[in-house]
Amino acid sequence: MKLQRKNRRALALGALAVSGALALTACGSDDTGDSNGGGASATAQAGNIDCGDAKGQLQASGSSAQKNAIDAWVKQYVAACKGVQVNYNPTGSGAGVTAFLQGQTAFAGSDSALEAEEIEQSKKICSGGQAIDLPMVGGPIAVGYNVTGVDNLVLDAPTLAKIFDSKITNWNDEAIAKLNPDAKLPDLKIQAFHRSDESGTTDNFTTYLQAAAPDDWKYEPSKSWEAKGGQSAQGSSGVAQQVKQTAGAISYMELSYAKDGMSTVSIKTEAAEPVQATIENATAAIGAAKVVGTGKDLALELDYTPSAAGAYPIVLVTYEIACDKGNKADTLPATKSFLNYMASEDGQGLLADAGYAPMPEEIITKVRETVNGLS
Repeated sequence: MKLQRKNRRALALGALAVSGALALTACGSDDTGDSNGGGASATAQAGNIDCGDAKGQLQASGSSAQKNAIDAWVKQYVAACKGVQVNYNPTGSGAGVTAFLQGQTAFAGSDSALEAEEIEQSKKICSGGQAIDLPMVGGPIAVGYNVTGVDNLVLDAPTLAKIFDSKITNWNDEAIAKLNPDAKLPDLKIQAFHRSDESGTTDNFTTYLQAAAPDDWKYEPSKSWEAKGGQSAQGSSGVAQQVKQTAGAISYMELSYAKDGMSTVSIKTEAAEPVQATIENATAAIGAAKVVGTGKDLALELDYTPSAAGAYPIVLVTYEIACDKGNKADTLPATKSFLNYMASEDGQGLLADAGYAPMPEEIITKVRETVNGLS
């Protein structure tokens, strides 16, 4: 299923060389050097994981947004299912979908639901079926910044749009000062970073800007960065690293990457008080989402301009993309087993510790039912 681009503005929708896949083993791994997922306090017990007939290598790639969650899941899963090795390469949503549609991976992670043409293309590799979107991971897209002496920064959608469109270029700009009357804003150049790769995080962030600040953000939401100016970096870990090491930097990233003391922006919405990027505030937004996919597709609709107190407006949902029918016989058991664990109560229970929001019960229940029916 794919809604038209016009409608997609209000949705939480979003090339791989298999030899380059990042092998995740029981020890876990992290391309930032410090995985929240690897260090999460595990609520899942190995004995609760149903390995079924799973065996061999499971190749997957895509969203870097969910990488820390994948790390946490793989650590538990491979400890229980010792005959399986899960290889997840966080290449970004666009590359992950491309690899899946080329038949290189068993499933893909994407922060945007599939386009109509991608679903049509998937019928070539999903024999007798098609690719579907399974919402598995949620969370806020935090806006991290590096401005010494400014610990509590408030921005709204129009101001963010102007910053990332190079219309506001200094930290003591009048628009920023108006939103932060008590802050000592320095005379410092803004260094705005965006993703260099095709990214569902970019898609969701620009969807928010277009929906909440249409007069100031004239670009169509896209996995590719469309605005002019600014600087770029590869992956969520790349932009996070740039913010940490660059004075005056600002960028968008999943909350799990805004760590090690990084300051994050509170977003002014229609509510009385600005809203912080927290798991709880993201859960409040995701909890109000509606399933708008057709058939077994579970794409979600989100509200980017909430008025409810505590609802953080910049939220993404990462989908696992798999064939509903026609999955490869040699990887189907491992695919179902691993996705079932991800969607399980134990699997979802790991997410908060890894910096993510679990899916609401009514949504994850549908995911479990759908995964069980994969063939």
